[in-house]
Amino acid sequence: MPVLPGAEPYRHDGGEVGILLCHGFTGSPQSLRPWARNLAGHGLTVSLPLLPGHGTRWQDLALTGWPDWYAEADRELRALRERCARVFVAGLSMGGALALRLAARHGDAVEGVVVVNPANKVHGLSAPALPVARHLVRTARGVVGDIAKEGVRETGYDRVPLHSAHSLRTFLRLVDGQLPQVTQPLLLLRSVRDHVVPAADAARILSRVSSTDVTEVLLEQSYHVATLDHDADRIFEETLAFIGRLAPSVGKEGTTAGG
Repeated sequence: MPVLPGAEPYRHDGGEVGILLCHGFTGSPQSLRPWARNLAGHGLTVSLPLLPGHGTRWQDLALTGWPDWYAEADRELRALRERCARVFVAGLSMGGALALRLAARHGDAVEGVVVVNPANKVHGLSAPALPVARHLVRTARGVVGDIAKEGVRETGYDRVPLHSAHSLRTFLRLVDGQLPQVTQPLLLLRSVRDHVVPAADAARILSRVSSTDVTEVLLEQSYHVATLDHDADRIFEETLAFIGRLAPSVGKEGTTAGG
């Protein structure tokens, strides 16, 4: 299947500091592309992959599960580590959960973690019934497009395959159990009004990670897809300040975006 316009992966070869960006469940790289371009413009090497089953049609997503999504993120991280001296991981929603598991499993190979409205639990979709419901009903209403800014749209699916939702639920429970293994500096940005992921998810993550260098930033003007919303520039600025504090060479290696 052809990839939806704007959902293509994004990569930029920059300096010795790299960052992996992971998009959300049923979403695509389109939701993180401005973030990726901003980081590239400040000299970072950037990888923003298209996760398996995403960016085409929901029927393709139904044939995949969390091991496929995580394996793609893991491969991209390993490639960045070969290219860069220092590597960060970041993500939106489910992408935040992917980033946290990468940090837990790769340890010192990951310099720091940035998550925006990270998911910790599947809410709605009659989550406890998913193990059975997924065999009776194929899809539920989609969760993309929670954006306050008028005229901005997210490229993603308007339906959620329940087989995939069940796999996501399994994955988030797995990640929750591994959060104490996250020791890296953590920047968590959270929208005050999020109609997809409740504040309890961020609170749970912050209470379970072992990181001692933790920063939480509240986004006052955005909904769930904050990377495309009113607070996008704030996310970009906070991310660069966070990375620049841990890797001071950032911003001194060039200012030309590409990809």
